[in-house]
Amino acid sequence: MKRALILASFALAVAPLPAFAQEERPNIVLVFLDNFGWGEPGFNGGGVVRGASTPRLDKLAAEGLRLTNFNVEVQCTPSRSALMTGRYAIRSGNATVPLGEGVYGLVQWEVTVAEMLSLAGYATGMYGKWHLGRTDGRFPTDQGFDEWYGIPNTTDEAVYSSLSGFSESGVPETYVLDARKGDAPTRVRPYNLDYRPLIDRDLTDRAIGFMRRQAEAGVPFFVYLPYTATHFPTLPHSDFVGRSGNGLWADLLMQIDSYTGELLDAIDELGIAENTIFVFTADNGPEALGFESTNLTVETAVHGSAGPWRGTLFTGFEGALRVPFVVRWPGRIAAGRSSDEIVHAMDLFPTFASIARGTVPEDRPIDGRNMAAFFLGEREESGRDGFVVYMGTEIFGVKWRNWKVHFKEQDTWADVLRTYTMPRLYNLLTDPQERDNVLFPNTWVLKAALGQLEDHVASLRAYPPIPTGAPDPYEPLN
Repeated sequence: MKRALILASFALAVAPLPAFAQEERPNIVLVFLDNFGWGEPGFNGGGVVRGASTPRLDKLAAEGLRLTNFNVEVQCTPSRSALMTGRYAIRSGNATVPLGEGVYGLVQWEVTVAEMLSLAGYATGMYGKWHLGRTDGRFPTDQGFDEWYGIPNTTDEAVYSSLSGFSESGVPETYVLDARKGDAPTRVRPYNLDYRPLIDRDLTDRAIGFMRRQAEAGVPFFVYLPYTATHFPTLPHSDFVGRSGNGLWADLLMQIDSYTGELLDAIDELGIAENTIFVFTADNGPEALGFESTNLTVETAVHGSAGPWRGTLFTGFEGALRVPFVVRWPGRIAAGRSSDEIVHAMDLFPTFASIARGTVPEDRPIDGRNMAAFFLGEREESGRDGFVVYMGTEIFGVKWRNWKVHFKEQDTWADVLRTYTMPRLYNLLTDPQERDNVLFPNTWVLKAALGQLEDHVASLRAYPPIPTGAPDPYEPLN
């Protein structure tokens, strides 16, 4: 009941927009890659040194704003939660990747970017990996999306049916789902190794079809496109296998570049480029260890690239936190600009709300910050000095300007967890690998950096986090 009242109040808030404001609201396309490191695309020094050039991605960066210090959370589910809600994932009960078959994901009390934009008059479509709920009431079409085609959980589930013992385990097979708002999702086909290389082709086609329908209808739209291909297992579409001559990962880079180019070409062909914000980014840094194979019988290690930064996903290092980011809005965001100002994925919610004239909830902490003026070049500073670094439900550190405070460190999920009696401090400008502890004589940094942690902890006491697996209907405790 409370959720209905909240959404109704949002609808009243955005309903009186004048006609000119309705027309000026830009479309938003958000491409969100999976386990894709900072150093993969050519515009961040990757591309050819990773086996394949990325001309369309590089052109996109040249046409927009490239952020070299765009940050996410260090696991898939937390990053997607922060992106959707504008809040630290710990608040929403999604601080870790779910294991087992229990209930998880966003409670319906949470308000997503899609819900905010839907109430602002946008058509909303999602195509790809959700990872924020797999049970009734927890699917994307329960959280503001008009339509969704994709998978509820993670891509490694595509391997299950090929493994010995799975068929006797009693664990249900994963299906690709298709859904419309108000209806239960329908099963389209099993998500297995046969379909694994093909799904991103279908996601691209469906996203382009959605854009075309909305553009012809004159309706502003939000497309959320969380691709699957860069997550284990690495299996590019047959159109790209062997094209790079440098292995399957390089083939996959060519695929990513090509599909992104198709999206941009469709926007140009529809004549809506100047009224469309296009974002290219990812959910976290590269996998600690992936596998490249055509049949999973012969496995060859594939290590993703975080560029100069140390670490992979599931660590608190910059390699987990920093991911590629470009935003293009022709005529509004200056072309060819780059910035090392700190921005976080949870900042996109209030930023999109500001640009789309949507409403940000006022009954809960919103950790994201409005970056609209920064993106548009009206100010040089992002307004964000740092953030708290989580690994699951544990606070691993704090990032502040060019400094990083670590309370705990772990290189991968298989490595030894090190907890320090005194924090370690790194200067990210002189030590991007986070190896040289310079706490002394720089203890002043702790005084400057840890205020945001104190404020965050106080906020968690005032607004207790939603427990993981909390059922609906959820009522906040404060």
